Amino acid sequence: PSPVFSCPLQDIRNTVGNIPMEWYQDFPHIGYNLDGKKIYKPIRNKDELDMFLEKMENPDYWRTVQDRMTGADVRLTDEQVQLVQRLQRGQFGDVHFNPYEPAVDFFTHEVMIHPVTNRPADKRSFIPSLLEKEKVSKLVHAIKMGWIKPRKPKDDSPTYYDLWAHEDPNSILGRHKMHVPAPKMKLPGHEESYNPPPEYLLSEEEKLAWEQQEAAERKLNFVPQRFGSLRQVPAYPRFIQERFERCLDLYLCPRQRKMRVNVDPEDLIPKLPKPRDLQPFPTTQALIYRGHSSLVRCLSISPSGQWLVSGSDDGTVRFWEVCTARCMKTLPVGGVVKSIAWNPNPTICLVAIGVEQSVLLVNPCLGDKLLYGATDQLLESYVAPEEERVQPVQWVTATTEEHSRGVRLVIQHSKAVKQVTWHGKGDYLASVVSDNSSMQVLIHQSSKRWSQSPFRRSKGLVQAVLFHPTRPYFFVATQRYVRVYNLLKQELTKKLMTNCKWVSSMAIHPGGDNIICGSYDSKLAWFDLDLSTRPYQLLRHHKRALRSVAFHRRYPLFASGSDDGSVIVCHGMVYNDLLQNPLLVPVKVLKGHVITLDLGVLDVLFHPTQPWIFSSGADGTVRLYT
Repeated sequence: PSPVFSCPLQDIRNTVGNIPMEWYQDFPHIGYNLDGKKIYKPIRNKDELDMFLEKMENPDYWRTVQDRMTGADVRLTDEQVQLVQRLQRGQFGDVHFNPYEPAVDFFTHEVMIHPVTNRPADKRSFIPSLLEKEKVSKLVHAIKMGWIKPRKPKDDSPTYYDLWAHEDPNSILGRHKMHVPAPKMKLPGHEESYNPPPEYLLSEEEKLAWEQQEAAERKLNFVPQRFGSLRQVPAYPRFIQERFERCLDLYLCPRQRKMRVNVDPEDLIPKLPKPRDLQPFPTTQALIYRGHSSLVRCLSISPSGQWLVSGSDDGTVRFWEVCTARCMKTLPVGGVVKSIAWNPNPTICLVAIGVEQSVLLVNPCLGDKLLYGATDQLLESYVAPEEERVQPVQWVTATTEEHSRGVRLVIQHSKAVKQVTWHGKGDYLASVVSDNSSMQVLIHQSSKRWSQSPFRRSKGLVQAVLFHPTRPYFFVATQRYVRVYNLLKQELTKKLMTNCKWVSSMAIHPGGDNIICGSYDSKLAWFDLDLSTRPYQLLRHHKRALRSVAFHRRYPLFASGSDDGSVIVCHGMVYNDLLQNPLLVPVKVLKGHVITLDLGVLDVLFHPTQPWIFSSGADGTVRLYT
């Protein structure tokens, strides 16, 4: 009969094979069977409490182990437990193995007559080796050439190491390098002599005064004396005390070597681009607009850039042609013109003028006849509402005589007007009055002749207001802060700290994310609204108070005018990449205005399309730099 081979039954529940089980530790299955289906691990959702209860209640808990292959619990048999215990004790796994059996001697100690092997010896064992000969000849050649040096005989004399031999003399490491010698004592002078000159000896009054002085206040710590010879000089009574004080000075006095860092001053200056790489910007004075007889406080320019309007303390508003400096029209308004603003909407020809306690809306009737005719038609198409609305101001239609001069509407305020500014769309305008109440800032809608006060209570003296060029934000600058309000949500969005004592003026970048503020303490603060509520940079280029600041609409330029009679033009590049900070570089100082009554440049304004700048001064002139 054919022999039957019996093979032990394999554990057929897991057919994964001999692979590391850590691969599957984060998965619900433990492998795949022969059909490619997942073999799921047994559900083990025992927490600590269940484990503890099982430990207490299950008598076989101590002999239960988990099978790594299948994840199932296996109870060890008695033989397996004994095997584990034997292995833990360091014994052999097999019970019947005897480690102490008597050793079997394979070789006897007696020499036999027959060798174990009787192979004859090789020929190479008694012929000189050629390989060895070649190696020796190479070594001999190397010794002859001096490539191999013979070993030096050992020197048994003891060696002493110089600890500081390899120290770099210039290094400042180590305590010994930082040793600062103690200051030397003053050498004895004539007063210490045993026979001093008579002018060094103290008189009776000086001796009394010396004895009454505190020890620390005395110029000399002993009284000079005269002796006939050196033999007669007694022992110095304060010798031990002075030695002791000197020792105290030596070990208690802190002496330190000051480490000076050698910094090249050039490295501290930021690397800025050259101004000629940042052109175009205004560099030379091109035109002077003469005609005003007093300070020219404010300027504004038409959206086309063809006409310029200026307001002065002589009670007139003048309209100029930009290219020729010709005065096209003079409008007497009967008071000091504090602020002036040309409507930024190119389809409307309207100028807002702040004079004393009213804002005049003037149609200058310059340029395109269709344009200013349409503006008049737009104003005349207004229909008054049936019921009278309560407003903080009065809207008055101009009289026939005023209409002939160009005035169309008068918005009468209760207090003097400081500033007027238009919204970018050209329908709304804001005015600031000199008042400390909540009615300081008013917003007017010219098409509906309707005004309102946006704030319930005052937050301080308002210096300037601005509309955001694109979003519904309203900027209000008080003496020290700039508050940003959201007009749609009617809430405060941000409060910017200017770090200045008194803000004088404010301008916003056409992108709307950066503003600049000028102040009377001659600082210019640039704010990045996305970055922080504190200034990104404070520029202190002017010597005296800043009166006005301005941004260019198209070019990366901004400017500031000051009482020192100069206009400083700076390159202010704002990048589309939010991670890159704005680049601010001053490029030109423009001079020309004469300082009059301690006032210099009162307003600056950029041309809407060209890299030109207008400035108005206390000397009664307006200047154009190109």
